[in-house]
Order: sequence, then structure tokens, then C-alpha cells
Amino acid sequence: MSLAITFIFLVIAARLLYVQVVKGSELKLKAADQWSREIPVIATRGAICDCNGVVLAGNIPTYSVFLRPNAVENAEYTATILSGIFGCEPNNLIQKIQNKKVSEITIARQTPKESVEKLAQYGLSGVYYARDNSRTYAYGDALCQVLGFTSSDGAGVSGIEKYYNSILTGTNGEITYSTDIVGVETEDPVVIYSEPKAGSGIKLTVDIDIQLSCEDAMKSVYLSSGAKAVSCVVLNPQNFDILAMVNYPSYDLNDIPRNDGETLNALSRNGVVCNIYEPGSTFKVVTAAANIEEYLRGNKCAFSNSYVFNSSRTRTVDGTKIKCWSDHSNGKHYNQTLADALNNSCNPCFTDIALSLGKDTFYSYLNSFGFGNVTGLDFNGEALGMLVPQSIVRDCDLARIGFGQTVAVTGVQLACAIAAAVNGGNYYTPRLLKSVVSPDGREERNSPVLKNKVISEQASHLLAGMLEGVVRDGSGKKAYIEGYKVGGKTGTAQKYEDGHVAAGKYVSSFAGFFPADKPQYLALIIVDEPQGTYYGSAVAAPVAKEIFEDIIKIKNIEPFV
Repeated sequence: MSLAITFIFLVIAARLLYVQVVKGSELKLKAADQWSREIPVIATRGAICDCNGVVLAGNIPTYSVFLRPNAVENAEYTATILSGIFGCEPNNLIQKIQNKKVSEITIARQTPKESVEKLAQYGLSGVYYARDNSRTYAYGDALCQVLGFTSSDGAGVSGIEKYYNSILTGTNGEITYSTDIVGVETEDPVVIYSEPKAGSGIKLTVDIDIQLSCEDAMKSVYLSSGAKAVSCVVLNPQNFDILAMVNYPSYDLNDIPRNDGETLNALSRNGVVCNIYEPGSTFKVVTAAANIEEYLRGNKCAFSNSYVFNSSRTRTVDGTKIKCWSDHSNGKHYNQTLADALNNSCNPCFTDIALSLGKDTFYSYLNSFGFGNVTGLDFNGEALGMLVPQSIVRDCDLARIGFGQTVAVTGVQLACAIAAAVNGGNYYTPRLLKSVVSPDGREERNSPVLKNKVISEQASHLLAGMLEGVVRDGSGKKAYIEGYKVGGKTGTAQKYEDGHVAAGKYVSSFAGFFPADKPQYLALIIVDEPQGTYYGSAVAAPVAKEIFEDIIKIKNIEPFV
């Protein structure tokens, strides 16, 4: 008998030890949860500003409303009041209140202060509210695909809001009240306040004044050209800071079409970063850069700047006939040097360059300029572009790549490549983040990163001078600005569908920069499927001129010559 009593005693002691020591912490938390209720206090999300500190995405104070069924005294009355203020369905709400197994119900999120003030007048038992925040965007649809948006609980869903969500998101606090076992607040409750910690803000490299200029210009060409879509990126060639980025059509960030997923996905896609297209003649800048650099290095396969190309309108490669866009009847395509070939955008000349350099040399430049790979822009979903693998590229492919066919790029990829070609040969990682600003105001700057040297400064200077000639004397004349050194290159590319040329469908583009001798601003304009006139020289070049003229006014830039 004594052994049995001893055994029972040891079992009870072991159980007490297990409950108090092993399970003690867990049981304390359960007890605290049963005898208290917590009201979350949502942390303020960090603001997103432009490079000058202008707020692009901020917050307005709103409120969340909660209900604890066990603490409600009159279900019908409570449901009637809540449905009147917040638009709930009364009968459905009554059923939820009567379900005592549910500890808490969320009635509303991000509701305005006026609604909470109405609620407070009734003093409903079991109904509580706490402050949260609603995201607001100062410029509506401007920069919408870049900024992105947040979910109803404040988490970043797309764009910068998503990419830098961990920086922008703070740590929520809470207000804890002591209650009885069923969740009813005690007569003299113990109140514990845990303060929220705000998220950090960020400054972008974007200049909102330049952005708004680009928005207006792109909307205008979208409407006037009847295009399917238009896009634009403006960057600083000296460090690859993104100064503006536009995709149109767009949508209002303060009125997001959340109930139409297909439309939202289409309108919120940042096409400059995520879509690829065949660049056409704007790609000739890269081919010219490779040729000039190789000539300066003494490569006998490269052509000198004074070399006169064969004036034939066609080249036949691997049995495939390659034609110039011009019939050569006007005489401009005769006795062409490299500068003339850029001015006239003559395809056969760039075919000659690509084939003469050969795939090993030419591909080394394509890789150096970032084609077939991401640029590293701080943005989700950047496309790789499309480049035929070097191991299987044929001469006819190489010939077409030379003038911008059989290759696909993103807008930001091409803009960076051309910027590197004309800025002295320096390829930087493009960036949207300028700095992070902590809640106490400390600013941590994000410095530019030089990735590689694509060509020499001498080659870059020669190329920039030729591209200035394209705007002054050649196909880019509609981007010319009197008194300013503007360089650039036009592009008009046919679109393909199911492996065949799509009749009447083109992508018109223009890449321009100024001042040509030391570029500070570069703009790439892309007009997808313009109706009627479709040449890049007529559709896209004038848009770049409009944007550059606005930048000159915004920055008060004096004429260079």
C-alpha cells in the first residue's frame, strides 16, 4: 500500500512539475489571452518621396473596427447600428455575433474618422476601434506602375511598395485591456500600451517635375497616334539614376480596380522593365560603338570612320536577302561613312559591321552592354530580354542583330546600353532608390555602382558626336533644339506574331540625350503600334524634344552653343 501511495504521489508531482515548468509559459499565454483583449495599433508606413523630398506616397489616418461577440449585450441593436454606419448586412452580422465560438470579428478596416466618431456616440459594448493608416498617392496615376500599391492590411503588393516593403513597414503596437473569462472588460481594467514603431521612408531618384512632363507628353502621343501603348524612361547617363518612368495607359493609385484582376494586372505592369520588344534601328548605336572601339584597338575587321560602305540596297546572307528601308533612289545612301549610315539608318552597313567583327567579338560587346541579362534595377519582375545563344547563332542572325532584329530588349536595358555608349563607356547598375530615411530623420544614401567599362572614353566621344549629327542632319531632326547639343537615334521595327511579320504593326522609338558632349539626360521613347504614320523619326523623336525642352525649363539650363 505504501508503495502505491508513493507511486501516485510521484505521478502527481511529476504532472505538477510538467504543468508548471515545461508548459508554464504556454499556459500563462493562454490565460493572458483568455483574461485580456488586444487592440492593434497599426504602425505608420514609411513615405515614398522623389529625389527632392516631395511626397509621392503617404498616409492618412483611418481606423479599424472590431467586435467581440462574448462582450455584446444586445446583438440586434448592435448589428443595426454597425450596418447603418459601415454598410454591413444586418442579418449576417447578427449570426456572427451569436456565434460565441469566435473571439473577435473585424467589422471594418481603413474607415474614416467621421465613421468612428459616429460609432463612439453609441457606446456599444463589445465594439472597439483602433487607428490604422490608409495609403494615399499625391499624384494619382503618375508613376503608378513604378510606385505600385498596398493590400488592405498595408503590405506592398507591387512596384516599389513591394520591393522595399521590409523597409517601409513598421512594427505594430497594441493596447491590452484586462477582461473576464468571456472577454467582457472588467470594471477597473488594467491597460497596457505597446507603442508602434513607424517604418522608414525612402527617397527615389525620380524627379516628379520631370516625371509629370513625361506623363503629359506620353499621354499626348498615345492619343494622337492611336497607339496600343506608349512608354518612356529618362535617366541620368552619368550614374544611371532613373529620373522618370512612364507607361500608358495607366490607372489611379487612389482608385485601384481591385475587383477586376485582369485589368489591374495589365495596367499595373511596368512595361519599361518587364516587357521585351525588337528595338530596330536604335540598336545600331551598340553596333556602331563596338565597331569604333575595335577600330581604335587596331582590329582590322573593324571599319574606320572614313570607310565608305557598299552602296547596294541589299545584302544576301545564308541565302537570306536583307534590305534597307530606303530604295536608295535619293542618293543619300551612296558613299556612306559610319556617320552617314547612322544618319540614314542604313541596315546593310550595320549588317557589314556585325559580320566583319564576327560572332565572338560582337557577342562580347552584346554581353558587356547587358543584353540577354537583367540590368539589376531595384524592381521586381525585370525581364532578361532575348538574345540568340552564341553557340547556335547563324550569320543571318548575326547580320540582323547588327541592325536591331532577331534580338529583344527591355526599355530600361536599351536605355542603359545607350547611356553607357555615350557617357564615356561606363555601365552602372540603374537604380530607383536614392536613400533610406529613418523615422528620426537620419538619411542613408544609396551610392551608384559601376558594373563595367563597355568602351573607351575616346570611342564614346566619337560615337556621341555622330549621334549629335543624326539629330542635326539625319533621321532625328525632329528632336533638334536650337542652341543645345542633342544626340539620338530613331528606330522603327516591325512586330512579329506567331513567327511571321504582323502586317501594319510597328514599334516606333527614339533614344535621345543631351548635351551630346557630356550627357546629363537620356530619354527613350517607345510607341507600340501607332496608327497612320509609324516611323520613329516622325512619331517618337518629337516627344523626346518636348520632354527635353521641359527639362531645360525645369532645370533652367542655359544654351551650350
